[in-house]
Formats: sequence, structure tokens, C-alpha cells
Amino acid sequence: MSETPLMARWCRTMFVATILTGSFLLFLVQPMVARMALPRLGGAPAVWNSAMLVYQALLLAGYAYAHWLGRVRPRAQAAIHLGVLIVAALWLPIGLVAMAPSAEAQPALWVPWLLGLSIGPLFFAVSAQAPLIQRWFSAASGGGDPYALYAASNLGSFAGLIAYPLLVEPLMAVHGQSLLWSGGYLLLIMLVLACATRLPRTAAVDHVAATSPPPGAKRIAHWIALALVPSGMMLATSTYISTDIVAMPLLWVIPLGLYLLSFSVAFANDRWLADLLTRIAPITILLFGGIIMGGMNERPFFSAAIALVLLFMISVALHTALYRKRPAPDRLTGFYLAMSAGGALGGVFAALVAPVVFDWTYEYPLLILAAGALVPQMYLLGQFRNIWMAKGRTRWIALAAITVVVAVVAGLRITDPSAVFDESRQGLDFLVIAALGFAVIGARLPYMIVLAGSLVLFGGYRALELSIDPGARVRSYFGVYTVRDEPGPNGGLRELDHGTTVHGIQLRGSPGRERTPTTYYAAGSGVGQAMQAAPALYGPRARIGVVGLGTGTLSCYARPGQRWRFYEIDPAVVRIARDTGQFTYLSRCLPNPEIRMGDARVALAHDASNSLDLLALDAFSSDSVPMHLMTREAFATYGRVLARDGLLLVHISNRFIDLEPVIAAAAREGGWIAVGLKYRPSSLLVDRASASDWVALSRDPRGIAALRAKDLDWTVLTPREGFAAWTDDYSTILPLLKGF
Repeated sequence: MSETPLMARWCRTMFVATILTGSFLLFLVQPMVARMALPRLGGAPAVWNSAMLVYQALLLAGYAYAHWLGRVRPRAQAAIHLGVLIVAALWLPIGLVAMAPSAEAQPALWVPWLLGLSIGPLFFAVSAQAPLIQRWFSAASGGGDPYALYAASNLGSFAGLIAYPLLVEPLMAVHGQSLLWSGGYLLLIMLVLACATRLPRTAAVDHVAATSPPPGAKRIAHWIALALVPSGMMLATSTYISTDIVAMPLLWVIPLGLYLLSFSVAFANDRWLADLLTRIAPITILLFGGIIMGGMNERPFFSAAIALVLLFMISVALHTALYRKRPAPDRLTGFYLAMSAGGALGGVFAALVAPVVFDWTYEYPLLILAAGALVPQMYLLGQFRNIWMAKGRTRWIALAAITVVVAVVAGLRITDPSAVFDESRQGLDFLVIAALGFAVIGARLPYMIVLAGSLVLFGGYRALELSIDPGARVRSYFGVYTVRDEPGPNGGLRELDHGTTVHGIQLRGSPGRERTPTTYYAAGSGVGQAMQAAPALYGPRARIGVVGLGTGTLSCYARPGQRWRFYEIDPAVVRIARDTGQFTYLSRCLPNPEIRMGDARVALAHDASNSLDLLALDAFSSDSVPMHLMTREAFATYGRVLARDGLLLVHISNRFIDLEPVIAAAAREGGWIAVGLKYRPSSLLVDRASASDWVALSRDPRGIAALRAKDLDWTVLTPREGFAAWTDDYSTILPLLKGF
């Protein structure tokens, strides 16, 4: 008996609801569990990279399981998968197991172990949903095309991703989030059971038996490559924007969201948008690739927008190519397994390999080149097609001419000693590249020559110059650090940049100049005043702690007899400040300092009570906020380590977030007295002082009184009405965004 149209629509709706729910839960759990892990593991990028690797591995395992399950009858598949879901439910409510790392634990080993034990079975079971439900839909619908459901799957993933920072985190504590996700998981089991009732009862009506010819190794490799490049581009775009353009809060959501939306466009039933974007993608890659390599630091948000459009166009074009090369539904799970393998390899390359191999974000232009090599292309005009398809010398003469023009334009820009071809000529160079690109679209080799020339011309050569210069740049999992010298009177200065943010400046020349604190730590800044007051407040043997080493600037406030210790998470920063000789703050002011490596909160948790008199907290990388260092529990740790009359200095300068309400609420709930100083030097050229905002906290009014006696600009912090202190269970930056 055949189904009525109403029953068929109901069946499709049920399968769509199931795949949406599974994908929503999958992308909701990733930031949720990462948020749960912050207080225990800290905010080291190594932790995030390890967590991402766990997610990719579990996703690949889930897809492999779904592929293996295709060997049995549909009803047997349902029975097995329901059993897996029920067994995984033993890990509910979702959360971290009660294990804590030692101070010496390596995140690369500990984090995969902890996350695997905590959410491994649940993530594995849910990750198999997308390919399984699509296969079941094809069986239940009598051989219907299941690929449109993949668009719905990625729509659910996008919804889960966006829902967490915009709705779930601001409205619910971590415990409530866990219960919400657990309830969603139970709903998913019921939906899967409902889908299972629609599966054929006998093998005779199994419409998904593997009858089509298996794909060859070359086709599988092509699937993997088409999935690898967008996955790598998504992570590389996040790194490139936050490193070389602007470190904006929640920025990581946008590249991942666009990446997921590209699947929905590429796999949709309605093909017009996917086909249109794929057709113009080669032009976008060529032109926008050059623009974004130019940097345009004076217009960071425009540059970020260009990078995001470029990511979306590449992702849609390559995922559309995947859709066009999709196999018959009976080979569906193997297709998704290859896609998952490509996605995992892209993630490993961009997040784990690139920071080790490259000293700059070279993975970004390399992936743009790879996208240009893979993106489908069509000739724009028949005349160009005739040239590039011609046999004999015509084609080779055209290729040589294109190569010579690209080389001449790039060579003039790179080697021009008189700066005739400076930034004012960038528009002309761009027009030349655009004209060449218009002529070569559709011809792969000439197109790649013009694309490579564009990337080198508009910024690649500057990156290569710094890489060639020994010691000028170093990269770690925490970012890209660049050392720049600026000549000037009396010896000039040396600057350390972390991406686009100044990480420290040292005046060069005489020993006195080299011992002068600069930037956010100048004598008039909040921390500068506190350091100068320390001998009077705590005597000649004051115990000073500093979270965040930087170039070691604060060490020049050290006095004989004082005991100092730094907390630094990045070994690369320690090498620059202490070992290379590029900066001499430590060697001149505090030789052989005590430096505790690792996340500051984890390290402080192992310190003895009452072991510091003054603690300066300056752990921000650019404008990112280590939320786990700003919670009520974190301030309790600082209070335990500090003496009762100790001072806590917190640096809260930030272009995007107003952190004062966070500190004021934590002070109110923790019994601290809090005052703030907005330091605005009269001249930035004097000792290279920078504007900065610092908050001083103490549980003893005498220290605060001493600061206010010397500078009346210290003002008492007023808690924002209705704003509660951040805790390990609840925090959100949305109410603190400036301009909102």
C-alpha cells in the first residue's frame, strides 16, 4: 500500500526534525563543554586545540560507525543505534568527570583524556546522526534523494553554534545548560525511535543496498581535498583575523557559522544560489585574496568583512563541487566518511601543524592557493577560451606574457628602493591584477600564476621579509610575535607586537633608558603607582606576583630584597623576554626571575596561602578576555594567595568590552575595596606611555588609602545595578559590549 502525500510529508518532516535536533545538540555541546573546562584546565590555546582535535576525532569515529552500520538491514541498524544511544545516556547529565590535572600535566595529553571520558560516548552517538538519518530517509521513502537533509543538518549545526553565545550562555548557568542538553538528548532518542518505525521490515525492500559501483581512490582523494580546504580555511580565517586584523570577542562564531551555512547552500534542493556563487568564486578568490593579504590595518573591520566573504565563497564553491560529485545514496555514508576525514585533516593542518611549522599565518595564503586550484572555473569570454584552448605557440606565448607581467609588477613593488611604488600605487597594481585575472579565469595554470602573484604582491613579500630576518618573528599556539626596531634620537626603541597589539616597548640606548617602564606600565599608570608604593606598604622584602610576563617591563620596579615571581603561559614569550637578548628589562632589572609556566589560575591554585603582598593581573592577549580569571572563584584564589592587606591590580583596558562591572561585582561579593584609575598620559611620546585602565583591590583600606593619597584620580568603583559577578557556573560578555 503506497503512502499518501500527507503521510510522505509527515515522514519527511519527522526525519528533518531528527537530523536538526542531532546537529543542534552536536554544535551546542562543543562550546558548552569547553566552558565547563575553563576553571579546571585554564584558557590555554593548547587546551582549545586539543579539544578541537578530540571533537574532530569523535566526529570521524561517528561517521565511520555510520558507514559500518550500512552493512546490516535497516531495522537492525535502528536496533543497534538505539542501543548505542541508550548506553551513551549513562553519561547524562552531561558534564566533566571529577578529575583534576596536576600542575605538571600536559594539555595535549590530559585534555583528550578528560574530554574523552566526559563526553566521548555522547558525542560519538550524536555525531553519527547526520549520515544515518539520511540513509534511513532514503530507505523509508523508497529511494528518495537524502542529500537535501544534509543542508538541514548544517542549518541545525549553525543554530546550535549561534544559540550558545547569544542565548544559552547569557540566560543559563552551566548546571542549567547541562540539564537543557540532557533533555534534548532524550528527545533525540524518541525522534530516532520514531524514524526507526518508518524503516522497511525486510531486506527485500532495502532501497539502500550498495548496488552502484564503488568510488575509486582518485575520486575519494578528491572528496577529501574538497572538504579539507574549507575546513582549514575556516580555522585559518579565525586565526588570521584575530592575529593580523582585529581581536574581537565572539569573532570565532562567525567563521564557523559561515562554514556551516555554506553546506546548507551547497546541498540545498534549490540550486540557483549555489551555482551563482560557485561561478563568481574564482573572481572573488583572486581579488579578495589580494585585498586581504594587503592587511589594511587602518580599516580592520572592512578587512575582516572581506576575509569572511572570501571564506564563505570558497566554502560554497568547494562544497558545491562536493555535491556535484556525490555518489548514489547507497554510497552515502562512505562519502560522508571521506568528507569527515578531509575536515579533520584541515583542522589538524590549520590548528596543530601550522603553528609549529610556520612563523606567521602562512596557512592562510596557502589555503587560498589550494582553493584556487580546486574551485570550478568557466571562461568569461569565448575569445579567452580560444586563446587558452589553442594548440601550438599561441597558448604558450599568452602564458609567458601573463607570467612576465605578474613578475614585473611584483618585482617593481618589492624592490623599488625609492618608494615610487608605495601604497599610493596599490590601486593601480590591483587594477593590473584584476585585468589579468579577467583574462585567465577558466584556465587553471595561468589563473594560479596570477593568484600567486596577487598574494605575493599585496602582502606576502612583507611576511617573507620578516621570516628571513632572524629573530624578527616567532609563532606559538598563542599567536604571532613580531619584534620591530624604530630608529630615533638617543637610540630609538624596540617593540614587541602580538598580532596587531603592542605587547611591550623598550627604549634603547643608555642603561637608564632601557630600565624605563613604558606603555601600560608607565610610572603614572595604576600598576606603576602600586609598584612604587609597595616598599612603603610592605617593607623591603615585599612579595610581588605578576600574571603575564610580556617583555618583562614591570621587573624594573623591583627593589633589592623584594621577591618576585611571574606567571606566564607561553614559552615563546619567556624566550623573547629572557633568553634572546632582544629585550633587556629582565637582565638589567631582575636577573634570573622566578617564572611559573602554565595557566595562571591553575598555577595560583597550587601556591601557598598568604604568599604574596601584591599581585598584578595582566593576562589579556590583545582584546580577548580570559573569563576564567575574572570569576568569583578566581578572585577567591587571589584572595587566598594574597596577604590580608595585599593589593590586587587588574588591567582592564579593552576596545570592545567594559570590564569594570565585572570587577566591581566581584569586589562587592568578595569583600574587596575597589578603586579604578583611567590613566591618560599628556604625551604618548614621553617614555612611550600608553593610555590604560587599572583597578586596585584590597580587603584592607590602608593600601587603597595610600594610593588615593598620592593620586586623586583613583575613584571608587560603583557596581552596576542588577549585574551579578561572574562565576565558574555563569558568565557572559554580551551586556558588557561597548556600543551595544
